[in-house]
Amino acid sequence: MPGHVKKLTGPDPDPSPWLAVSPELKIKNKAKPYDPKKSVWVPNKAEGGYLEGMIESTDGAKVSVNVDGEVKVYKEDQICQINPPKFDCSEDMADLTHLGDACVLWNSVVRYKNELIYTYSGLFCIAIN
Repeated sequence: MPGHVKKLTGPDPDPSPWLAVSPELKIKNKAKPYDPKKSVWVPNKAEGGYLEGMIESTDGAKVSVNVDGEVKVYKEDQICQINPPKFDCSEDMADLTHLGDACVLWNSVVRYKNELIYTYSGLFCIAIN
């Protein structure tokens, strides 16, 4: 139960407003540009976390990625594929196509920003406050 909801007596309040994704949000997420072969996550060395980018070219174990209009070179093992936009705000992390650190972090952040503080990870419920 979210911290701002105080339970005085009786049954617990319904948690579904903080779990279920609205149809409007699903439609908005699907409109995001996405290329299944080129969309990747790359590490953000300046602030931590990950940035979204598009692969420009591959040269052996090095990959050139366009991040916010700037092309940077990364090792192949540093990049992680992005899940299709239909998986943004996924209610269950087990449903994600790609389960890399960046994908799980992104899903958690996007759900938190949309006030969806409960997320399942298989059988377990994760609460982000």
